[in-house]
Amino acid sequence: MKKRPKLLLFVVLLLTIGLAACASEPEEGGGAAEGGSQDKGGDLVIATQDDVVSLDPDASNDTPSSDVQANMFETLVTQDEDMEIQPSLATNWEQVDDTTWEFELREGVTFHDGSDFNAEAVKANLERTLDEDIGSPRAMMYNMITDIEVVDEHTVRFITAYPFAALPAHLAHPGGVMISMEQIEADYAAMEEGEEAGSVISANPQGTGPFIFDEWEPGQYTKLVKNEDYWDDNALLDSVTFNVVSEDMTRIAELETGDSHITNPLSPSDVDQVEEREGMNVQKQESSALSYIGFNMEKEPFDDERVRQAVSMAIDKEQIIEGIHDGVGIPATGPLAPNVFGYDEDVSGLGYDVEEARSLLAEAGYEDGFSTTIWTNDERGRLDTATNVQDQLSEIGIDVSIETVEWGTMLDQTANGDHDMFVFGWTTVTGDADNGLYPLFHSDNLGSGGNRTFTDNEELDKLLDEARQTKDEQERLNLYSQAQELLVEVAPIVPIHHEEYLLGVSDKVKGLSQLPNQLLQLKDVYIEE
Repeated sequence: MKKRPKLLLFVVLLLTIGLAACASEPEEGGGAAEGGSQDKGGDLVIATQDDVVSLDPDASNDTPSSDVQANMFETLVTQDEDMEIQPSLATNWEQVDDTTWEFELREGVTFHDGSDFNAEAVKANLERTLDEDIGSPRAMMYNMITDIEVVDEHTVRFITAYPFAALPAHLAHPGGVMISMEQIEADYAAMEEGEEAGSVISANPQGTGPFIFDEWEPGQYTKLVKNEDYWDDNALLDSVTFNVVSEDMTRIAELETGDSHITNPLSPSDVDQVEEREGMNVQKQESSALSYIGFNMEKEPFDDERVRQAVSMAIDKEQIIEGIHDGVGIPATGPLAPNVFGYDEDVSGLGYDVEEARSLLAEAGYEDGFSTTIWTNDERGRLDTATNVQDQLSEIGIDVSIETVEWGTMLDQTANGDHDMFVFGWTTVTGDADNGLYPLFHSDNLGSGGNRTFTDNEELDKLLDEARQTKDEQERLNLYSQAQELLVEVAPIVPIHHEEYLLGVSDKVKGLSQLPNQLLQLKDVYIEE
């Protein structure tokens, strides 16, 4: 029997938002943290690679958006460093029977607009996420919920279509954040007048978190300010500004001049440069993330698994990791990182074999190769990966053109299936294989749901469905092992590596942490002048 791998923390959108809730009940009205924290504060500036896609949590599923949202919104529960579920907006919960979960909610919590957080608000939020008219890419996290019952003002029940032991972990996912019910109602009213779903919420998001929305200038910056009426100990910072700075070297230059305090991300090739300069340091964090090359399986020639296998076998991952990422990270044999529940170390993946790649191409009718495109955004690591793949695939006769696409546009167009190949990443936020496989490869999630390879495999669907519906842990492991073996054959992606997150940080920044889900934890950060 295989041992369950030790899960790294995941703490989604939280800790940023609920660390104190894991330890004790807060005093009424929040207030400054103990230990003289009233003297700590500052205006933190983060130079970030990409802008948010939307400030409506139901209209996005990307890290830049979640980084900002995580500081304004909170979930019912959070997870600690051992992946154990801890209280946040819910104080207690229990599984009443196989398909019923009951949550007791924290009293005295208000949204930023002054409205009450209660069971009706929870019901409104989850129903909105599941509403097909909203079209949330995060709906797949909760599509097992068939009914939400308001027991009383501070008690709510979730009824699921089948036993789903991972529901609390899913409720800790960024998709489970709570938005003001009054704002949800206003957003629906705007939809009736012809506005897009989420237009009201994204323009002025109202959560319960330690920071309040102040301003979003698309393509330039997003600014948040401290929530003085937070239900727990207040954040230490006075404000946080996420400045969009696309160029790596410009972010480092701003860090050096003091125009920003954090560069996110820091490219591996720039680590030495930051470490050698005074007044700044490199912060590292292992991840549950995957970088990969994806195929559009609905387009020729990638509708042929022999072609996909050939491309995968023609790419030397070690060359990419050593040459582009300076050896930072570990080679990936499949979608799941070793610290994710369900990872199977015995699945070997497709190895590097150029001659076998040529043979497979010839067998598929492409002995002379073909021409295709690969999409990437302008993040240096991904752009360099695309260039490296372009060079390696030329060895087997595949002529690859690189198209650099703006991040938001890339999300939209890969969801629509306009691409051939693409360089992408995915973080298994919950630390559970369900979140690492179901969104990426189940046919229910084609396009914006996460399945941008348009994988549609009945056998794989069956394995993933059974794995999320069984209560037996060992049976889940067996099913996920079979799914990973099948993915080697289907080859919808070329898994490249599981990265290590890198940040360039000013020495003035204290209390900063970054979790394996990549989200920055800002509630306890302050600037020491």
